[in-house]
Amino acid sequence: MKSFLVDQDGYYGEFGGAYVPEILHKCVEELKNTYLEVLESEEFKKEFDQLLRDYVGRPSPLYLARRLSEKYGCKLYLKREDLNHTGAHKINNTIGQILLARRMGKKRIIAETGAGQHGVATATVCALMNMECIVYMGKTDVERQHINVEKMKMLGATVIPVTSGNMTLKDATNEAIRDWCCHPSDTYYIIGSTVGPHPYPDMVARLQSVISKEIKKQLLEKEGRDHPDYLIACVGGGSNAAGTIYHFINDERINIVLAEAGGKGIETGMTAATIQLGKMGIIHGARTYVIQNEDGQIEEPYSISAGLDYPGIGPIHANLAAQKRATVLAINDDEAIEAAYELTKLEGIIPALESAHALGALKKMKFKANDIVVLTVSGRGDKDVETYLAFND
Repeated sequence: MKSFLVDQDGYYGEFGGAYVPEILHKCVEELKNTYLEVLESEEFKKEFDQLLRDYVGRPSPLYLARRLSEKYGCKLYLKREDLNHTGAHKINNTIGQILLARRMGKKRIIAETGAGQHGVATATVCALMNMECIVYMGKTDVERQHINVEKMKMLGATVIPVTSGNMTLKDATNEAIRDWCCHPSDTYYIIGSTVGPHPYPDMVARLQSVISKEIKKQLLEKEGRDHPDYLIACVGGGSNAAGTIYHFINDERINIVLAEAGGKGIETGMTAATIQLGKMGIIHGARTYVIQNEDGQIEEPYSISAGLDYPGIGPIHANLAAQKRATVLAINDDEAIEAAYELTKLEGIIPALESAHALGALKKMKFKANDIVVLTVSGRGDKDVETYLAFND
């Protein structure tokens, strides 16, 4: 049977791998040789599950959105990752990785962040575990996500604004990797998405797979069957999407729909629609689709959402697109904003701008009345209120 999960060499089809500078080879090898042993140990599982339950507040609810269901002519459930501690799915992964870092004897934690949700989640677990925390964040994002920056500082993290390139997520990641090269022995790099060199995409997907594990159980209780007809999630690097589809990925009965950031339109050059526009390349240690020019230089992506403007895509999702296992839709800024307001007015839930892209996919789909659709609301919209208001001025 065909599997869409990672193979023993760290690849998803032709995507993935670990392309790292010599100085990091040992770190990445050490991680690769340790992560599965730790993640599959009973001691880790027990501590991880307990923290997810008592600290994060899991399981997150699976909510039947009645008015939205009526509008789109299906049975639409929302997986409420926005109700987690820190307001997004990111915390699932940072708790897992900090437990791993502690077991590996690392004392200093670094991270990159775009929208700031992963930065906040990393700063949160560092406070919890009493570890030093340095977060790299593009200067553009520091400005548009001011509240999250202040939260990270309150939690004791050092936030370093990055002024190279477009001053967004890609540049923050570059700087975090540079830092890691300078401090390979005592530093653990918590990557926030299913990107980077193997084993990161697989490790992040496994830690986020608590989402799909819960969906299975919750659907069984509510519908008497453990699988939906459709799974919908937004995708930048791809961690909430990977978590949403993980336990369903090889089940061809289920339609996977990924919503990427169309920005101002894929033909405008102001976009982050990597799967629509990307060509095979290497970014941040993995082979995947990358938005690049004829010379192979990485183009600057654009999205109204600070969490989706990444010029690459996790190799797991690149492979799903290449193998036609997933349908990928580019959702433009205005479509995402409109979808966010619709959810707010119909269901009383203000979503993060990232999740609003997943909601924007609903208009482009045709459902049957008895279709069961699960859409992941990956984060809450507190951090984006200013952007919502500015867009509508």
